[in-house]
Amino acid sequence: MEILKNLLQVLLTSIGSIAALFALTKLIGNRQISQLNMFDYINGITIGSIAAEMATSLESDFLMPLLAMTIYAVSAFTLSLIASRSLKARRFINGRAVILFDNGKLYYDNFKRTKLDINEFLTQCRVGGYFDLSQIQTAVFEANGSISILPKAEYRPINPTDVSLKVSAEKPPINLIIGGEILEENLKRSGRDRNWLNDRLKSQGVKNPSGVYLACINSSDELEVYVKITGEADTPKGDPFQ
Repeated sequence: MEILKNLLQVLLTSIGSIAALFALTKLIGNRQISQLNMFDYINGITIGSIAAEMATSLESDFLMPLLAMTIYAVSAFTLSLIASRSLKARRFINGRAVILFDNGKLYYDNFKRTKLDINEFLTQCRVGGYFDLSQIQTAVFEANGSISILPKAEYRPINPTDVSLKVSAEKPPINLIIGGEILEENLKRSGRDRNWLNDRLKSQGVKNPSGVYLACINSSDELEVYVKITGEADTPKGDPFQ
C-alpha cells in the first residue's frame, strides 16, 4: 500500500513539475541553445534539476522546489527585460561581440578572452563552409558563443540582383524515402505512386528501396537518390584537420 502511495505521489508531482516547467519556459521565452547566454544556460539546467528533484522527492514539500523554480525563472525574465531596455545592462549581462580574425590577422588576446581554442575556431569555420582562412575577411565571436563570418568580397555568394537576374520561386524538396522506408503520405502528396517510384529507382540502378538512404523530389521535379554506402575501402578515415 505504501509503495502504491509513493508511486502515485511521484506520478502527480511529475505531472506538476512538467506543467510548471512548461509555464516557466513560456515566461522566459523560447530560444535555441545557440541563442542562450551562459546565465540562461546554467539557469535552465538549475530549473530542470529542481524539477527532477521535485518529481522524485517523497518526503519534502513540493511547494518549496516549485518556489525555487519560480524564483529562478522570474530572475531570468527580469534580467532579460532589463537587458532589452538598457544597452549598458545588455553588454554587462549578455556580453559583447569580440573580433577573432580580421584582414588576415588572428587576435590571440581575444582568443584568450573568449577562452576559445584555435582548433575549435577552425572547426567552426569549416562548419560555416570556409576551409581556408584566406577566404575570410572578418570572424566575430558573438555574445551567445557562436562565430559569425564575413567572407571576402570575391568569395561571397552572388545575389541574383547583383547580375540583374530574374529567378522563379523554388519549391521545397519532398522526401519520398528515408532510411530505406517509403513515405507513403509524401509520395501521395507529390502526385506519384509506387510504380512511378520503382521505375525511377530502376532507371538509376536501384532495385530495392531498402537500399536507399534518402530519395527526394527536388525543385525541378527530378528524383534525387542517395544509396547507402557501407564498407567501402575508399571511405574517408582519420581526421585530416588535426
